[in-house]
Amino acid sequence: MRVLALDPGLTRCGIAVVEGVPGRAPIMIAVDTLRTPVSAELADRLLELDTHFTVWLDRYHPDAVAIERVFSQANVASAMATAQAAAVLMVAASRRGIPVTQHTPSEVKAAVTGNGRADKSQVGTMVARLLGLTSIPAPADSADALALGICHIWRSPVRTAAVAQ
Repeated sequence: MRVLALDPGLTRCGIAVVEGVPGRAPIMIAVDTLRTPVSAELADRLLELDTHFTVWLDRYHPDAVAIERVFSQANVASAMATAQAAAVLMVAASRRGIPVTQHTPSEVKAAVTGNGRADKSQVGTMVARLLGLTSIPAPADSADALALGICHIWRSPVRTAAVAQ
């Protein structure tokens, strides 16, 4: 399964492509952090994310898209911007008929570290270890996108169905 995974954000959006099958170590195909200028208008920033994401869809032909579920404890403005970015990315994938799944941050952390409350350094360390990388991917948005891709491969309904066959 090839997964395009996104840690959504309006200023920084982690994006990664991870491939894997049940029972084997996942493989990193690509990783980056998309950025939009804070000074730009909201609509222009969302369009820029859509444009970048479309390039990744065309280049990597994923079987699925995994997006971190947006949540907010205090900063509503930040959560709104993140939700808007996530929505643009969901529409771009859905337009192509690519299934989109959202995973909670604690689900992703539990999948890669065994602890749903792991901190960013623990997640980055385990991502590097699981993918056989010599260093922790930076910035953290990139490591988070890779963790999300790994989580999706290990926990997705498609994976469960494949194991059952």
